[in-house]
Amino acid sequence: MAKERLDKIIASQSMITRSEAGKLIKSGQVKADGLTVKDKAFKADPSETVIEVSGKVLSYKKHIYIMMNKPVGIVSASRDPKEKTVVDLVPEELKRPGLFPAGRLDKDTTGFVLITDDGEFAHNILSPSKHINKTYLAATRGRIDEKYLKAIREGMTAGSEVFMPASIEPYNNTQNSEYKYIYKIILHEGRYHQIKRMISASEQVLLSLKRIAMGSLSLDENLKEGSCREITPEEFKMITEKNGESF
Repeated sequence: MAKERLDKIIASQSMITRSEAGKLIKSGQVKADGLTVKDKAFKADPSETVIEVSGKVLSYKKHIYIMMNKPVGIVSASRDPKEKTVVDLVPEELKRPGLFPAGRLDKDTTGFVLITDDGEFAHNILSPSKHINKTYLAATRGRIDEKYLKAIREGMTAGSEVFMPASIEPYNNTQNSEYKYIYKIILHEGRYHQIKRMISASEQVLLSLKRIAMGSLSLDENLKEGSCREITPEEFKMITEKNGESF
């Protein structure tokens, strides 16, 4: 990896500005391989140099990938002038410049949101040619008629739009007794309000929707709504794997 200015490296890993990073360096609070550096223009390879800021080792990562369990009422966006966003919920220790949700959930939809600062990765998982499967639990007011289940599986027409075939099966609800009818749905494409539109075309009412997996990576059951954690390298591969290969 090429060497970069020390102030740029520090600012890229947190929400402090380069100016603030420069002040830390000038005040003697930054070390590179055990030696105090006071020149903010000092260059280092962050993949090889041990950088300490205020006595703490900087754990450098080029990009970060965060799994969040989104609650109802939160907007899937980086910022919003009126609403609280998923990025607002990210704790300070995981925040860095450029965070955004890779794919959106509606305000009233809960579950797995992937937050990152890696634009190329987000483009890949959202592009039609590489689109990863996404799994949801959909609660409906009544039972979906078998003819509509068949239509969803074969490729449903909703208005003038035809959706790709999707997997849908009744879900054995052992943990949540709030809803009587729950279906597990796996989408192989990402259309606007797709599940809501499919349920509506099935003459049913959608009561709640939760995303429980992206690719083959399931939402961590230990994550409470509104909480998040960093995704491990092994979990990252589970998102990007498709037909046994990673893109």
